[in-house]
Amino acid sequence: MCDRSHLAEKSADTRARRAAKRAGLIARKSRWRVGSIDNHGDFMLVDPDGNYPVAGFRWDMTAEEVIEYCAEAAA
Repeated sequence: MCDRSHLAEKSADTRARRAAKRAGLIARKSRWRVGSIDNHGDFMLVDPDGNYPVAGFRWDMTAEEVIEYCAEAAA
């Protein structure tokens, strides 16, 4: 059985990915070595054309930060 916080996190992640897609970016979430010096376990925004990072270079963007960044980029 899933608890509410896990479901809330999953839905926030989904909203972040959708916001990135609308802004023409890809939101990638790290699943590898969470907590290392260069990996904070959150999101990185990537330009799909050149496959280079645009923001969150150390996997340090939360889902809410991704949504805000993409809203500003789209405006």
